[in-house]
Amino acid sequence: MELEKNVRELIEPTIIENNYILDQVIYEKEGNIQFLRIVIDKKGIVDVDDCVTVTNLINPLLDEKDLIEENYILDVCSKEKGCE
Repeated sequence: MELEKNVRELIEPTIIENNYILDQVIYEKEGNIQFLRIVIDKKGIVDVDDCVTVTNLINPLLDEKDLIEENYILDVCSKEKGCE
């Protein structure tokens, strides 16, 4: 999907600069709610603090570019544990 590609191009450099790996960008609807799921990885174990760190890094980028017109929930999760 074009949106997922654009989001990846926007956030991947920042994620890499901070020693994380961007595994997947998934934009999907569950019920009436849109989710932007960012799946990350790194050497070692990804924990909740890593997900919060990446959220804080990419949220301003996403807000500034405003690639997604509708309301959505940003969900950063690890490759190992998946997104919930």
